[in-house]
Amino acid sequence: MIENHRRGPDPGLVTAARAGDGRALEQLVAHCLPLVYNIVGRALNGHADVDDVVQETLLRMVRGLPKLRDTSAFRSWLVAITIRQVRNRESLRATDRDRRARLEDAEVLADPDLDFAGLTILRLGLTEQRRETAEATRWLDPDDQELLSLWWLEETGELERADLAGALGLSDRHAAVRVQRMKKQMEVSRCVVRGLGADPRCARLDEIAAPWDGTPSPLWRKRFGRHIRGCGECAGLERGLLPMDRLLSGLPLVAVPASLDPARVLAHVTASSGTPGTPGTSGASGASGTSGTSRGRHGHPGRRVRRAGRAVSKRVVVGGSAAVAVVAVAALVAARLTAGPAAPVAQTAPRPSAPVTVTSPSPTHSSSLSPSPSAKPSASPSRSAKPTPSKHTVAPVRVASSARKGVGVWSFDGVSQALAASGASWYYTWNTQHQGVTTPGAASFVPMIWGAASVTDASLAQARAQGPYLLGFNEPDMAQQSNMTVDQALELWPKLMGAGKVLGSPAVAYGADTAGGWLDRFMSGAKAKGYRVDFITLHWYGGDFRTPQAVQQLTSYLASVYERYHKPIWLTEYALIDFSQGTRFPSAQQQADFVTASAKALDALPYLQRYAWFGLGADPSKPSSGLFTNGTAATAAGRAFQSAR
Repeated sequence: MIENHRRGPDPGLVTAARAGDGRALEQLVAHCLPLVYNIVGRALNGHADVDDVVQETLLRMVRGLPKLRDTSAFRSWLVAITIRQVRNRESLRATDRDRRARLEDAEVLADPDLDFAGLTILRLGLTEQRRETAEATRWLDPDDQELLSLWWLEETGELERADLAGALGLSDRHAAVRVQRMKKQMEVSRCVVRGLGADPRCARLDEIAAPWDGTPSPLWRKRFGRHIRGCGECAGLERGLLPMDRLLSGLPLVAVPASLDPARVLAHVTASSGTPGTPGTSGASGASGTSGTSRGRHGHPGRRVRRAGRAVSKRVVVGGSAAVAVVAVAALVAARLTAGPAAPVAQTAPRPSAPVTVTSPSPTHSSSLSPSPSAKPSASPSRSAKPTPSKHTVAPVRVASSARKGVGVWSFDGVSQALAASGASWYYTWNTQHQGVTTPGAASFVPMIWGAASVTDASLAQARAQGPYLLGFNEPDMAQQSNMTVDQALELWPKLMGAGKVLGSPAVAYGADTAGGWLDRFMSGAKAKGYRVDFITLHWYGGDFRTPQAVQQLTSYLASVYERYHKPIWLTEYALIDFSQGTRFPSAQQQADFVTASAKALDALPYLQRYAWFGLGADPSKPSSGLFTNGTAATAAGRAFQSAR
């Protein structure tokens, strides 16, 4: 059935779902999920309760669907339910906070794992002023976050003003007044974002920001805004700002995360309430009770489950009795959801069945492979021998592009030409500058603050100028690399927050999924301090040169890391290199096969934002994982990389 986002789903689809058609209900949930997720995510600014409130909203929708008389009013009805659930959650959370006072102080903070402004920037790839607008949402008063969630969707064409006013219980005129007040806050916030990101920054603004911890808040918006209004140097910040309605017009919805897959959400919702008119409803309700979690979770959407001092995200659990409930209900809801014991509902990001054993220190330790970023990121690999001409003509390679595909780059003869020929959409140099790449337009450049010594005013200014992305410290867990303690990294992190609009975590050499490991302690410390980490940066090297096994080990590691932090991931170094006994490389064909298979697997992971092969340059006289020996001569891995999507 044709669906009009302006009017909501086709009334015929709603009527069929209301009558008990399981397939129609599945389609209806899939249609509603992006809208509900975007309203809740922005209203709560990505708090850890977002998933719970989304599922609770859909639960209320399923329960109330038989009583909906006018199917053409479905969308307005759903939006009103969504806002009511947001308010209920806020009310319960406020009551909880009053009862427990200091014990739950941490719950006041938005969960940095799910910051919605960061997700908007990362997933939609916003241009400069759109990105500034998304960042400005972090500075709003809590009351205006709810209004913003609806107004943003109105401006992007997903809702109408009647939906906005009806959901808030306001007249059109009163809603217009509220929107104008919120837009004024947004304009001030946009100027604050510009002022703090200016290079050079106003000296007086720097003084005011000295005690600021880097976390946006209404209080600091007012302080910064007061200065900007009265400062001659900052007076021009609003010059050239486009109207927000023009900036937001036509933007798509932020993609729903894998944890809210429609089929899994529907199975969970129907397990909690039963599908209206669907056979076996009572059995579904009973199944949900066996898990012992659904009722309590939905009854108290503001409550959090804690284990060992860490917030545990309440995801749909597929395993044990819960798996039985999910599979049983899914079989009743729709024929294409049927799954027996041999085919349980698949998890998007399963943890590996055994610990990943192939994660090695970075090959940046080997001078034959690459520069040593700790000293001279621009140094080139050895080129003592010329490439041997091939006896056979190599067929031309069709270069494929992918927004995710990137590469680590250092200087060598023809580096710019090789980068352009590689098909990489982005690159980095372990530095804040291009490092000899004279045609950076071939791919977008991402700066890195390599280590403690790189945290200088000059480097931070260069990073800001190259933004919006910034990569954090390089392998701080390795003595041969940036070699930093967790405390040292946390102490310097606010400076990186000021330089990088979208900031990646330090990239550990290994063990990113290990409880109590370097990255785990850093992320826990950042969360406790309210520091911003927008995505996780990882390195991975495999010593098993069999392609299927290597790809499985890599994707399992990524899945394991995602399950721990629930943040987007950038894989900024990866290749097949075995460090267990010295340094051992696979054959050229094995490396090429892995490039092809791994690129396909990585592009299928919804939480993997970008990946970068190590690296662009190759020494023709030695084995390596490099892609080009000069500007035009691609290795077998290089040709595979060119074709990879």
